[in-house]
Amino acid sequence: MIIIPARIGSSRFPNKVLADIGGIPMVVRTAMAVQDIDTVCIATDAQEVIDIAKEHGIKAILTSQEHQSGTDRIYEAAQKLGLDEKEIIINVQGDEPFIETDVVRAIYNLTRKNRDNREIMMNSCYKSITNPEADDPNIVKVVTDTDDIALYFSRAKIPYPRDHHFDDYKGHLGIYGFTMHSLETFCSLKDSSLEHIEKLEQLRALYHGYKVAMIEVETESFGIDTPEDLERAIKHHRL
Repeated sequence: MIIIPARIGSSRFPNKVLADIGGIPMVVRTAMAVQDIDTVCIATDAQEVIDIAKEHGIKAILTSQEHQSGTDRIYEAAQKLGLDEKEIIINVQGDEPFIETDVVRAIYNLTRKNRDNREIMMNSCYKSITNPEADDPNIVKVVTDTDDIALYFSRAKIPYPRDHHFDDYKGHLGIYGFTMHSLETFCSLKDSSLEHIEKLEQLRALYHGYKVAMIEVETESFGIDTPEDLERAIKHHRL
């Protein structure tokens, strides 16, 4: 099951999930990009998104306006869908209209591999980014151990190259794989100060001692966080 959280009241970019890209709202375009992989459902806090999704033949569920993270929102949707505890749930952000199916399948396969490992709460991915890209706080960085288990995520430049030039930065893609059981566990945890400081929900898992498994992918996709990103997306669509 692929569930796409879509909060209409984004503080940084209000209504961005409905931003027009080639005549199709961003969140609908994201759903269309992954609908050949598995059943897709949009989890939203706005009836307007429900109605627009329905117009395009995309399933959508109305969720609370009080959720602090997209993962909390997809958990409410998963509960309403009555999913089994071993069901694999992929959280694809609503601002990834160009996400490739190979990337989502890589997360699915990693989640399936780790399905019975209760230490691993989340499964996600990263791509190689340049040194200048690593300076951008809108691009989340991750450092991993030898088994590609995340050590930390940050908007800051990590690792910090104190004594020499460093080029091996990993840019995190905000796509997550859960089982219904691990999703339920995540949403039962108290949110953490790190999560609020960085505005990165995956830090909740690390803070409470759980693991986030990672896999490297190749992708040309990019998330849309600002109006400037939207202009880039519109140009990318026209290519």
